[in-house]
Amino acid sequence: MLRRLTGFTVLPLLSLVTPFLLLPVVARVAGPSGWSSFLAGQAVGMVGATVVFWGWNVGGPVLVAQASSAVERAEVYAASLRTRYLLLLGVVPATAVVSALVAQPGHRVDASAMAVATSLLGLSPSWFGIGVGDPWLLFWYDTMPRVVAAVVGAGVVWATGLVWTYPALLALSVVVALMAFRRRVVAGVVRSSPFPVSRSGGELRTHLGTAGINLAATAYASTPVPVVTVAFRPQVSSAFASADAAYRLGLFTVTAMGNAFQGWTLEAGTGGERRSRHRAAFLSHLVLGIVGGLLFAALGPWVTGFVFGPAVAAPRDVCVWYGVAFLFLSVSTPPIRNLLVPAGRIRLVLGWTLGSAVVGLVLMIGAAVAGWSAGVAAGMAVSEAVLLAGLLGPALRASRSATP
Repeated sequence: MLRRLTGFTVLPLLSLVTPFLLLPVVARVAGPSGWSSFLAGQAVGMVGATVVFWGWNVGGPVLVAQASSAVERAEVYAASLRTRYLLLLGVVPATAVVSALVAQPGHRVDASAMAVATSLLGLSPSWFGIGVGDPWLLFWYDTMPRVVAAVVGAGVVWATGLVWTYPALLALSVVVALMAFRRRVVAGVVRSSPFPVSRSGGELRTHLGTAGINLAATAYASTPVPVVTVAFRPQVSSAFASADAAYRLGLFTVTAMGNAFQGWTLEAGTGGERRSRHRAAFLSHLVLGIVGGLLFAALGPWVTGFVFGPAVAAPRDVCVWYGVAFLFLSVSTPPIRNLLVPAGRIRLVLGWTLGSAVVGLVLMIGAAVAGWSAGVAAGMAVSEAVLLAGLLGPALRASRSATP
């Protein structure tokens, strides 16, 4: 477990460090209006990437972990390509149009480019590496391409003043990584074409539940910046966007820990260790949520001012609410990923995810109408709390029924 936890955290550290090279450059080159528009495009693109993933990043690791041979694992990956290529045809134009509508005038091209490039991240094979417990697959085919795109992009944006050049490089890195993964990891195993549309319909239906969970969660999590960008003046929306950007970077720790624990808790043949592994995962996420939430609330304004510039430093009240959201999101991760989804409780998770998303969206929009920018972040925190409250009991019961 220590080897896995180290691999899933230390190896992707570059993906956490490199945004601090890129984002400060974008914030200073684009200005307050361009900064909030850039992050709004990224938020719209995250929803697009979630649609493209279609639940494979949630259910895929389970299928891969439970596969009995390399052939079965590769066929799972081939099935994911069939659905994701098909969905991409509709997602790319939709995200480009939506991001252009919410962006500030003069920055619509940058926002659309960022939305499209971020949508392509839904093609990432990272979930395959999680399922097989191999962090090096994430490093070479997900983390490293993004690192190269960020490092080169920072230099190009600074030299040219053209923000759209970074999304272009990010899109190119995704395509290259996808081609390399297929050639080096599953070459000779997956012989069928990834394009037969006739099989995609059934595969889309199969993963409809996990796709709904993923999409609902990402939709309300990606809503704050676009809502604030539309409802508030650039000075307010840019400061809010800085808090959101820092929050997204902080979620790396939750994702890394979740990736490390998911395969470990689902391994076959763990016997009496199964319950203790689930307990270790939950307690680890609880500690991470408390520490991370307190640090974000305490240091968020100073860190965002130092990294992104004093002109767009995040307000204290916004950082406090984002810290609360971080706590609840961290704690809810192991019940969903390690217990309820593997147990087949898809409808339960989807129902609570949709319900919490509705609550969050209503609160966000109401806060924006009332002119309370911090209330938008509070709405997201409340939605995460509602989700945890609804799923914690069923998850605990699923844990008690785990193989003794």
